[in-house]
Amino acid sequence: MTNESMTASAAVPTGRGLLDRLGLPAPLALGFIGVLLFMIGDGVESNYLSPFLVDTEGFSESAAAVTISAYGIFVTIGSWLSGTLSSVLGPRKVMIIGAVTWVVFEALFLTVGVGADVHWVAVVAYSIRGIGYPFFAYAFLVWINTATRPEQRGSSVGWFWFVFGAGLPTLGSLLASWTIPVIGEVGTFWLATGLVVLGALTAILGVRDRQHAGPAHNGDSAIAELAKGLTIIWRQPRVSLGALVRLINTAPNFALFVVAPFFFTEQIGFTQSQYLQIVTIVYTANIFANLFFGVLGDRFGWQRTVLWFGCVMSAVGAASLYIVPVLVGPNFWLTVLCWAILGIGLAGFVPLTALVPSFVPAEDRGSALAVYTLAAGLSAFIGPVLVGVLGGAANVPILIGTFVAMYVVGALLCLALRSEEDPRNLRIAAADRHGDLP
Repeated sequence: MTNESMTASAAVPTGRGLLDRLGLPAPLALGFIGVLLFMIGDGVESNYLSPFLVDTEGFSESAAAVTISAYGIFVTIGSWLSGTLSSVLGPRKVMIIGAVTWVVFEALFLTVGVGADVHWVAVVAYSIRGIGYPFFAYAFLVWINTATRPEQRGSSVGWFWFVFGAGLPTLGSLLASWTIPVIGEVGTFWLATGLVVLGALTAILGVRDRQHAGPAHNGDSAIAELAKGLTIIWRQPRVSLGALVRLINTAPNFALFVVAPFFFTEQIGFTQSQYLQIVTIVYTANIFANLFFGVLGDRFGWQRTVLWFGCVMSAVGAASLYIVPVLVGPNFWLTVLCWAILGIGLAGFVPLTALVPSFVPAEDRGSALAVYTLAAGLSAFIGPVLVGVLGGAANVPILIGTFVAMYVVGALLCLALRSEEDPRNLRIAAADRHGDLP
């Protein structure tokens, strides 16, 4: 029996109920709700932390920037380790470690760092807290990939990215806008902590699948498993190629966060309010597109969805996002349409989360996802670096041309990302066995 067959047969049983038809494996359903609550709590601070540190806590702007940068480093480390540690300890234990780390260091940040006005404690505690959400969320992503049937996996990871993106930053920021005028900034931090605790308890206690909750490795030591998380980069070239496509996925998007405000307000002529409205509309559409492309990937094929709706659509969207506003000026809805093509195209990469782990046996999937999530974290670093290297907002045409070229390269790399577990290939193989046309 092939690794793919063994994995499929070991997947959590699913019925024909509503959850199964929606692409949600019922034994894991409360995990998705838990991740949503956790990420809402984590995302509450996303749009007010920096002003809070500077205006309320007396940090200099550079100190606030250092704090947030250090946090980003720990997020990247957590993203890298979450997959491999899930193989060593099991995803459930890694989720527990992530939740406890988040709550303990957030409490330290608020009581000593903020409450007692000890800045170095605030910096250290907030930075270390950065491993919390990757451990919790990405360990659950490992759980999904090891516990879900191949023909349902794209839909399941689509639901994961839907709840992840809905929480961080969308609903988290919305909640903060409601609660800060009522209970203040510090009170909102504590409310966020309560949501994180509620989300963690919902997922950790509510997920009924225990078959895939523990370690996936076959008796290897922890050190050996961690080493596998590094060596898989050259042992499994398709995993590395898939991770590179994942880096290409969002690096241009993070670059746009740096230059787009200047380009659209200073060069095109939008007001800041109009620009923010455009961004809100586009990334709300992106959240729902994550779910749509997860479902579509299970029908159209993971590889084909990433190639055409991810890489090609993002290339078209990136090009039109520059060309159309330059030609027609500050037309609100035309700009929304162009940016939406890119924003929805970014969601076309969702099936890649199911595709990359399918290249390896079940016991190596944590390591494969470790490389994948590391690429996701690095994209947040590479994007702004591209802006700096290529000259910033003064050289937007060069930046856009680079983004388009990156997505074209991603499309070419996708040609090598064929998997036997891709639902389309499974259907073709089944049709061949029965003598039917695919």
